[in-house]
Amino acid sequence: MPSGRQAIPKKGLSNNMKYILASASPRRKELLKKTGISFEVIPSSVEERITKTIPSDIVMELAQQKAHAVYSSLTPSEAGDLTVIGADTIVVYQGEILGKPKDKSEAFDMLSMLSDRTHQVYTGVSLMIRKQGKLSVCTFYEKTDVTFYPVRKNDLHSYVESGDPLDKAGAYGIQGDFAIHVKELKGDYNNVVGLPIGRLYQELIQQP
Repeated sequence: MPSGRQAIPKKGLSNNMKYILASASPRRKELLKKTGISFEVIPSSVEERITKTIPSDIVMELAQQKAHAVYSSLTPSEAGDLTVIGADTIVVYQGEILGKPKDKSEAFDMLSMLSDRTHQVYTGVSLMIRKQGKLSVCTFYEKTDVTFYPVRKNDLHSYVESGDPLDKAGAYGIQGDFAIHVKELKGDYNNVVGLPIGRLYQELIQQP
């Protein structure tokens, strides 16, 4: 079911373009609504394969895999101009990628490691754009430096027990209760949430 409807489309975005978000993330869905476009959600079910080693390359590779998987799954009846938006976010500390913790103990360890330190959040975005029968691909990434205050152990335990860290890379969500421990951001806040919507909008309106 299309979401993010707006009576008057944003200037610069095509009225005839169909947009598809290749992600089930409710956070990405809410952010994409801010562009004012109507879009459908078709989550990617691709088995992710990482062949890169540099974080920026990894997120772009995974984002493109997701966008390509959804684009390839579309039936011939999906005619006309369309754009599939794939995205992937990772948290990195001293070169190590921090995924979703497997349990509360690992979540506690991750957050203890990040306490009073600076880490990086990378989000890659890939646009598969079919216009007038021609396919083009635009892939980019954004990086945000995130610094936490020192976090007391009882605060860490309380947050971990809430269950919020268990489905999030790096074991925290910046838009949730853990926001009180964020000391500084250098870069795009929305990038940490999961979609650098400002950069994405600029890329969309600049497409020929």
